[in-house]
Amino acid sequence: MSVNRPAATALAAALCLLTAACGSSSGDRTSTGPAEAAASKSGYPVTLENCGEKETFTKAPSRVVVMNGASVAEVSTLLALGLGDRIVANEQSYGASEVAGRAAAIKKLPTGNVKLNDAYDVPREAMLGLRPDLVLSTTSYGFDEKNGFATRAQLAEAGARTYVSPQGCHQDTSGMTIADSYRLLRDMGKVFHVSEKAEQLIAASEKNIAAVTARVKGKKKPEVMVLFSNMSMGGNDFSSVVAKGIYNDILARAGGSNAFENASRTSFADLSKEKVAATDVDALVVIAYNDPNPAAYARKLLKEFPQWPAAKNNAFVTLSDSMYLGPSNDLAVAKVAKVLHPDAF
Repeated sequence: MSVNRPAATALAAALCLLTAACGSSSGDRTSTGPAEAAASKSGYPVTLENCGEKETFTKAPSRVVVMNGASVAEVSTLLALGLGDRIVANEQSYGASEVAGRAAAIKKLPTGNVKLNDAYDVPREAMLGLRPDLVLSTTSYGFDEKNGFATRAQLAEAGARTYVSPQGCHQDTSGMTIADSYRLLRDMGKVFHVSEKAEQLIAASEKNIAAVTARVKGKKKPEVMVLFSNMSMGGNDFSSVVAKGIYNDILARAGGSNAFENASRTSFADLSKEKVAATDVDALVVIAYNDPNPAAYARKLLKEFPQWPAAKNNAFVTLSDSMYLGPSNDLAVAKVAKVLHPDAF
């Protein structure tokens, strides 16, 4: 079995570019004049500091383009906030989700009938032709002219605001944590004047994660291998193994640790079969990117490395969008914790 190769190539290309980082911070402008008072009541204007640039919104965007970036964080965040009707073109999809109905909802979104470029994303002319008023990119790569994309300046001239998600300014997501998922929610809450909904989602997530963390507190932390199924991003047998990033924050909240955290300085490690075989792996977390059967991949690995404690205990979990930036990290924490500490639930 193999994952759709164009999709796999897109993910590999994007993830290999994420090699620390800066996020976005938000703030509302305030004033005391009559016009400003009326604007304040409506929630606008809103100004975000984003990757060294100021983006000011005088009203809620209504023509949003969501770039691919090998992510579903941005489109999932908009859907969680009830903003799917603002999207005129979405290029993000994992083909699966831990949230019931989300994958189907993403599939129904318009794509703008765009012919994607070699990076499997929206090229400059096609982007400008979509007439967006907001363009979302996982990292600054999506606004790099040398990659054939419209720059932030070009989009501003066309009347579009732009936004790079937290930790994406320098295309290095190794420092990402769950807090960045909350920042993305808060920023989009302010941009679209739905901050109350954003805070409700964040509060619910924090409560769910705290409940799980309390159950596993003080327990021995199993060593976990996190990797993408059927994915090649380097020269070795195991080139899609997670080393750093939000994945480790999720593991920690679930009462585990990353067996390969020190295998690379960046988000992903490129490992030989010998290195993997020599490491004690207590459990597997397999992330699916447009792979309809990640469990088959997990079972194949457990069979290939029978010496692992994970193989002896058949300890694995398959995930998709909840294991990365986005509004559903609490689901990943819960699912991973139940595999690592079944006696606690």
